[in-house]
Amino acid sequence: MKIFFTWWTKQTFGTFLKTLFTGKYVGKDKYGNKYYRNKNDERWVVYSNEIEATKIVSDWYLWMHHTIDKIPGKDSLEKKYTWQKEHKENKTGTNERFKPVKIKKNSVKTKYESWK
Repeated sequence: MKIFFTWWTKQTFGTFLKTLFTGKYVGKDKYGNKYYRNKNDERWVVYSNEIEATKIVSDWYLWMHHTIDKIPGKDSLEKKYTWQKEHKENKTGTNERFKPVKIKKNSVKTKYESWK
């Protein structure tokens, strides 16, 4: 019943019907999001929990926006480079948000002297 009246839990009723009748399951990412497409090459995602666009990992993001046609596989779950960080969703508005370190005005040393 919740699917009829809410859009913020996984998918809307329209997306549910579209997935049921025309959707072909393509794959799943490490967060549990499921990806679909139809015969017209429309692509969409059904989120595992709350709808949050930043939960889509980069390889699947490229596929969703038709940048690549190859469907990301299990190799997309692994880091490609040693310097690469783990994907995180946007944490703005939560306690885990980025907090820059405040620099005191007197602690900054300049590399030059001003004219007197």
